[in-house]
This record gives sequence, structure tokens and C-alpha cells, in this order.
Amino acid sequence: MAQPLDDPYVLAGAGGVVLGEGRTSHEGRRAILLVRGDENTQEMVDLARTMGITIVETLTQVGRVDPRAYFGKGRLLDIAEEFASLVDGHPWQGVDLVLLHTNATARQLVGVNALLGVEIWDRVRLLLSLFTSHASSVEARTQVRIARLQSDRTVLRELANQQTTGERAGYGGGGVTALQNVLANLNRELTNLRRRQRNHVNAQREHRRQRTRSGAMTVGFVGYTNAGKSSLFQRLSGKSVLVEDKLFSTLETTVGRMEKSPRILLVDTIGFIDNIPNATLTAFKATIAEAIDADLTLILVDASDSLPELRRKVETTRREVMERQDHDETLGSELPSLHLVLTKIDAVDEVGLSNAKAAVAEFGFASPTCISTHQDLGLEALQRTVRERLYGAPVTVVVNPPTTATDEASERIVADVYERGMVERVDRIDGGPIRLEAWLSIEHQARLCARWLQRIDIK
Repeated sequence: MAQPLDDPYVLAGAGGVVLGEGRTSHEGRRAILLVRGDENTQEMVDLARTMGITIVETLTQVGRVDPRAYFGKGRLLDIAEEFASLVDGHPWQGVDLVLLHTNATARQLVGVNALLGVEIWDRVRLLLSLFTSHASSVEARTQVRIARLQSDRTVLRELANQQTTGERAGYGGGGVTALQNVLANLNRELTNLRRRQRNHVNAQREHRRQRTRSGAMTVGFVGYTNAGKSSLFQRLSGKSVLVEDKLFSTLETTVGRMEKSPRILLVDTIGFIDNIPNATLTAFKATIAEAIDADLTLILVDASDSLPELRRKVETTRREVMERQDHDETLGSELPSLHLVLTKIDAVDEVGLSNAKAAVAEFGFASPTCISTHQDLGLEALQRTVRERLYGAPVTVVVNPPTTATDEASERIVADVYERGMVERVDRIDGGPIRLEAWLSIEHQARLCARWLQRIDIK
């Protein structure tokens, strides 16, 4: 039910037209989808299904997109007439939502709403409603709220412009329209939310700085939404996280240690999706940066996707990562801080897996790691790959017995090796040297040699 326009709460997803109590559950809603031309609508259908929304019919129109209302005015009037004359048993019975298969402009959202008289969502507003239903932490709720308000503000400005055009009350004088009051309240809330988000970003930055000082290495998980990031994070870290076969079930940052590798931290974040506007994506910048600024970034891709879909997702993810890491695109081989992981290989046969490997090789990932978290396939190989990419090949550190010139206790040197790297095996000989098989970065090897030059050998 529409509320008075001086209500300061703006309902995102309503095209800025319906104001009032926001809803986080859309289970059971029915919608129709408007599409221009022969565009692939599978992604939008999946997003709607994740929210429990049933698309009862898809309506298409060829030709150029109307800048005022996406579809042509005549076609929209036909749709409005169909809504007005519904009878029992009509497929559109119960439809209270119209989806536009585009990132619509504010003018288009207002135009379609004015002609059809029902709630209008474009692709961005569908995503924001999905984010709202999945946001569980303070961090996620703040990010989603900022993105929602930014999106609503553009629509409210369009409404305000239309309502204050010409000789009308409150225009050209000292009066203020109700929508302008709403905009003022919205801007104040955005200012407060951004201040809260800056504090959170500064705290995250300090946490990363402390982890770097402690010598910990970080591995970030990125990839298209529902690629299996949270499942892999849970298997490698043993830390319980939400794992669902739904799009965008993860919206906040989760950090955990890799099992048997206390010096390696894993970072799980929000998934990517194609063509998200920069203004919306900016709200999640800090969350994404946590994974992309890691020492090693794992790009996860669902091997069970069709080849065109797989290529599209690899391209989308790689582009997002490259833009934020600012890598040189001219590098011919796989980038040193990136590694691709093909997930869900239990859902494909050998031919399908071979085709998936060939497809990702087109983007510079010639040696992907293939895994299945459900069947424990490839997880040990991935752990070893992660260690090698971070530390290089394991080395043998030989701690020689003390002499009169170097009487430091051998156990102190062993403790220093443990502090700087990951020790996999220790062999001790009474009165003789101590041999440690360990993963050590070049930097830490140099520091050990500088400190214990006469006592250790690294092979």
C-alpha cells in the first residue's frame, strides 16, 4: 500500500514510486519479464528463482530501446489493458511485479510504472532486493542499504523533476515539494551510512596490516556467484559458513585459516555478476578488495556450465580482478597472483572437463586445478598449489649442533623456523643436526640465514 510522499523511507525496487514498509521476503510472488530482442534471459530467471519469484511469461519486442519507457508506448498500453481485463484463470492472475531485462534509467522506470501501474524492477533492483534478503551481518546490511539508497535517489530525482516542471505549487518559490523532503532525508541517511562504512573499511585495513606484519599470507576466493566459493572455503578452513545453492548467499567477508597451514589465511567474499553498474558495485568495494588484494587470488569457475556461459563468467571475473589489481594485460602467461580453479567437476564427464580446460586456457589459465568439494577431488592438490604459489617449493632447513662459537640453543632456532614458515616434518638425531621440511618464502629464508648464518643450511 502506497504511503504519503513525506515518508522518509524509500522502497528500493519500486522504481521510486511506491514508498513505505520494505519487504525482505518475496517468496511466492508472480512476475512478467519484458525483454528487448533475443537477449539471453537465463541469468535474470535464475536471480528471480533464487528469491522465490515465478516469471509467468516473457514478453519481447524487437527494435530499438525506447529511452522513455524501454518498450514502446503502444505495446505498454496493450499490456496495461491486459492487466485491467484479467479474468479468473488468466496466466497473469496474481502478477504484481514487472521485470525489465536491462539496467534501466530512472526515466524508463518511472515511465513504465506510470503506464502499467504495478511495481517495476530492472536488473539492478532485482539484485538489490536479493542482496537485502541475504544480508545478515552489519557490514552486509550497511553495504546493501547504501546501494539501495543510491539507486532510489536517481528515481526520486526523476520524479521530482517531472512533478516540479511548469507552474505548480512549491515550484519557483519558497515552497518545497514532498519528494524534495524525501530526497533530503535520503541524503542525510547516506551520509551517516558512508561514515559508518568508512570506519569499517579503516578497521579492515588495519586488520590486513596486522596480518601482514605477523607474516601471514592471504588467499582470496573470487568468482561468479554460486561458483562454489563458500563450499571450498569451508572444506579448506574447517570454518562453518553459509553454503547454499543460491545466488549471492555470501555478501560479507569471511576470513579463516587453511587447515594444516596456520600461516595461510583464506578470504571468502561476495560473487561477481556481469554488468553491475559502478555506483552499485562501489558499495561492495571494501568487501571485494579483501579478496583481490590478497597475496594469491583464486578464480573459481563452475566446470558444469555450458561453454558459452563458462567463457562469459571467466571473462567477467578476470576483467573485474584485473581492473582492481591493475595488472598489465599484455602479460602472456598466467598472472603471478592469480590461479584458476574449476569447481564441481563431479558434475561433468571427461570430455566436458577437457573442453572446460581448453576454454579457460583461452584466457591465459593453462594449468587450472580441478576440484569437487562434494567428493573430495583435487583438494590436496589445490592446497599444495596454494603453498607453492605463495612460498615456492618446500625446502630443507638443517639446524647444526651448537659449538663454543655459536652456543645458541637449537630449539630457539627451530622455533624461529616455525614462526616464519610452515613446517611439515622434523627429523632429530641425538647430538646431531635437526632437519626440518618447511615452506618458506624467499624473504623469510633470507632473514633466517642472516640471523643464524653459522648454524643453519637451507637446501
